[in-house]
Parts: sequence; C-alpha cells; structure tokens
Amino acid sequence: MRFKVKTKGHCDFVDITEKVRECVKAKRIKEGICLIFVAGSTVAITTMEYEEGIKKDIHSILEKYIPENYPWKHHLKWGDRNGAAHIRSALVKPSLVVPVEEGDLVLGTWQQIVLIDFDEREREREVIVKTVPL
Repeated sequence: MRFKVKTKGHCDFVDITEKVRECVKAKRIKEGICLIFVAGSTVAITTMEYEEGIKKDIHSILEKYIPENYPWKHHLKWGDRNGAAHIRSALVKPSLVVPVEEGDLVLGTWQQIVLIDFDEREREREVIVKTVPL
C-alpha cells in the first residue's frame, strides 16, 4: 500500500503512525512485520516521541553536526543547496521495520513512526508500506 505526505522541507517532521496502522489493518495479518519505506534521497523514516521539544532537539543536533548552510561538495554538482539533506537522510535512513502482533503495530507508549523531510523545499513524498505475515 502507498500514501502521499505533503512536507515543508527543512527538517519537517510528520507523524505517519495512523496512516501506517491503517495500511496494516487493511492487510488483516495477525502476526508479521511491516516495512515502511519513503522514496527519496533527502527524506527519512524513524521512530520517536512526536513532541515539540524533541523535534527541536533533533533539529538542533542535526544543524550542529550537519548544517544546511555549509558549502557541501554536493552543491557544486547540481547547483542546489540540499547537500545536508542527503547526508541526514543517509544517516537516519529511508526505511523502518516494525513488528505486527494481534493485527497491530508493536510500538512503545510514546513511540510514533515519523517521516522527516530534510530537503530545501516543499515536497510531496510517497510512503510505501509492505506487510509480511509470519
């Protein structure tokens, strides 16, 4: 299954937990795994507590170590300014696997599935959800 997510770029966090959960429930598997993948080299998927403070903290730490306004070599190749976005995506990763038990995602109490768009502009991202029964 697939769904689209509109993003603002520049470290935009989007909670996609419920959309992923709907995909899992639609497949009606009781036990298995769920692969969540976002197509793109400047975007990532992770789990975290979807809370304003931690979103700001993550953005701050990424900006400290992988700043957007740095003369990345990638900028010379295409003339764009999204070198940091590519590095951030490579480190956070574009996919995630979550167990499925009793027909639902196995997540901690404060754990959500979050898409983070690091690109330098607004985008429409496609999230691909695959469930595998075990």
